[in-house]
Amino acid sequence: MDATTLERGSATQSTTPAEHVKNWLRSFEKALAQGSERELKALFADECHWRDLLAFTWNITPHDSLSAIVEQLLHAQPRVQAKGFSLPDTRTPPRLVKRLGIGVIEAIFEFETAVGRAEGVIRLPETQPGKAWVLMTSLKELRGYEEPIGARRPSGAEDMRMFGGPNWTDRRAEERLFPEREPAVLIVGAGQAGLAVAARLRLLCVDALVVDSLPRVGDVWRTRYHALALHNQVALNHLPYLPFPPSWPKYLPKDMVGDWLETYANAMECNVWTETTLVSGTYDEENRQWQARVRRADGSERVLRPRHIVFANGVVGAPRKAVAPGLDEFKGEVIHTHSFKRGAPWRGKRALVLGAGTSGHDIAQDLASSGADVKLIQRGSITIASVHAAGLNHAIYYNEGLPLEDTDLIAASSTYPLLVRGYQMNVAKMKEIDKDLLEGLKAKGMKLDFGEDETGHQMKLRRRFGGYYLNCGASDMIINGQIGLLQYEDIDRFVADGVLLKDGSVVKADLLVTATGYHNQQEVVRDILGPDIAEKVGQIWGIGVDGELANMFRPTPQPGLWFIGGGLAHTRIYSHYLALQIRAREAGLVQ
Repeated sequence: MDATTLERGSATQSTTPAEHVKNWLRSFEKALAQGSERELKALFADECHWRDLLAFTWNITPHDSLSAIVEQLLHAQPRVQAKGFSLPDTRTPPRLVKRLGIGVIEAIFEFETAVGRAEGVIRLPETQPGKAWVLMTSLKELRGYEEPIGARRPSGAEDMRMFGGPNWTDRRAEERLFPEREPAVLIVGAGQAGLAVAARLRLLCVDALVVDSLPRVGDVWRTRYHALALHNQVALNHLPYLPFPPSWPKYLPKDMVGDWLETYANAMECNVWTETTLVSGTYDEENRQWQARVRRADGSERVLRPRHIVFANGVVGAPRKAVAPGLDEFKGEVIHTHSFKRGAPWRGKRALVLGAGTSGHDIAQDLASSGADVKLIQRGSITIASVHAAGLNHAIYYNEGLPLEDTDLIAASSTYPLLVRGYQMNVAKMKEIDKDLLEGLKAKGMKLDFGEDETGHQMKLRRRFGGYYLNCGASDMIINGQIGLLQYEDIDRFVADGVLLKDGSVVKADLLVTATGYHNQQEVVRDILGPDIAEKVGQIWGIGVDGELANMFRPTPQPGLWFIGGGLAHTRIYSHYLALQIRAREAGLVQ
């Protein structure tokens, strides 16, 4: 998705980009008001894409054909009453850029609906500026439920010199306890996803409680392995309302992220119960509420009755136990990556790491750097890219110097076919950048792939949440021999002191780290909410039938049950839409 700014082409010599966009918006508004199928069809290119984020459909809804786009617009407009399409003075002005190798006029616009204020992104081909190639529409705020931020911030008068009465600290302490009230929303998980949703719901005046099984907010990061740091840059990873400090490094270490989450929870006044576990839940269809049983640190339990439960505990469940011939015979220590902390205690020891995904590579690097003799066991082919090459994907939009609010909107505009095309283009460039790295790994026997359709690590993330590694040094250590490499297919079985290879030799080991992944989120739902609800909801994460992430950030087949997860950028962008959907239901705007 090349974002190179274009010189003005022949199609725009006499008309500015802004004028082209204004003309299109005027025609679009007129065609909507008239309900004219013919006029609407005339406004879209033969290849066209529309992604709606609540504004027209109260859902995340993509369309990739002219007939489907026009049909949906005509069906929704009598209810939505979209009008007032214009270019805001406060946003990035229309500009000529390249997207997917195509020269386009790209613009951010705003409009109103019957229930709120909305915004969107339009891309008009430079050679055909009267027709839309890409359209995205997004609900920004609900009328009457605007966030009290900026000029609308509260006065704070209730905390000014209230001698003899409760101050802010007193009121917050009482509020967190939920002594005589039920939360409207129960959020499971106090990581970045749960806190972002809680912060947004608070500003929408929806009472939410976050529960987390760990002792402190941020422990979901602090308790991970010692050397962990983010593999993408800080510009992509800010949380809503509170960006990371500008002095922080490009690649954030885990403990900085963990501490920031704790600061964020306090600053955004999120109600959090730590050392609290959601044990079970049943849904009362008649009253449209849950009976959610939570267990506190002291063993006491309470049944909460929220109308919504949001699973924000990641997109995976419990660690998946390794299964391999002879593994029960191995006498060394066996640790899943989930429980691995640091390599230093294994200095001078021999270690095997079973699994060559991101965690497997990171832990092998930590062990080798700590002085252990390490061999990585590869079970299947993997996508590997340098952090530099992977930056081609991260640089889409986020290195263009635009305000984060505008960049997020632009980033959310692509439908699945456009994402596939963009990632394929970038993978071709990434292979050229990483040519020496990839050849070095192949020479060591590393099995590589770039996805079934050459979309690389980004689509693997969406499809399976794994199967790739962004090189932070482990690949170089494999190439130079500091980390050994074994293929699982060459192993006959595990034995007491290591692994027996099919050639009869034994690779000895004192430690086996199993980087064998996690059970899926559907199994978490099955354990807590029961098999009926798990089967009713179905797949969670991965690509759904419409190309969107399955059951993420949007209504699920189970009323009152929501899921949010993924990276920090997913959290920042889609917590907005999830919170708005809950607010709309609380306000009776959606059933």
